[in-house]
Amino acid sequence: MTEPRKTELGTDVSLIGPEHVRVYQETNGEVGHIWNGVPILLLTTKGRRSGEARVIPIIYRQVGDDYVIIGSVGGSPKHPAWYLNILEDPHVQVQVKAERIQATAREATGSEREALWAEALKGWPKYDAYQARTSRVIPVVVLTPVDR
Repeated sequence: MTEPRKTELGTDVSLIGPEHVRVYQETNGEVGHIWNGVPILLLTTKGRRSGEARVIPIIYRQVGDDYVIIGSVGGSPKHPAWYLNILEDPHVQVQVKAERIQATAREATGSEREALWAEALKGWPKYDAYQARTSRVIPVVVLTPVDR
């Protein structure tokens, strides 16, 4: 078995990116839904330049019927591509395990953002370290299912 690859914050990055998406889709989330002890969903956005479907695995917190995701990119100085994509077109697809859901994405602001950031920290406390690495305000995005 391959040894886990860890970041400086101790995150196992053995299953990331396209490989994570592939395994998650092939197993309907049986493998890949839980990653480093937290739940992962697959987010499909429309590429703002290409118009092509873009799928990424991302940590989420469920709050009521909504899914909350964080645009941290580990504290990168630039926003993630998926976030720029939803600014252009907020219609997304979310896959949680085998369930595929159409949703609308929006950025949380003000006191809602603060409350959802605190909720996200319960699942992934490293977000505070990511925010400390960058001068940009890391976006908190709410994904609201359209047919619930």
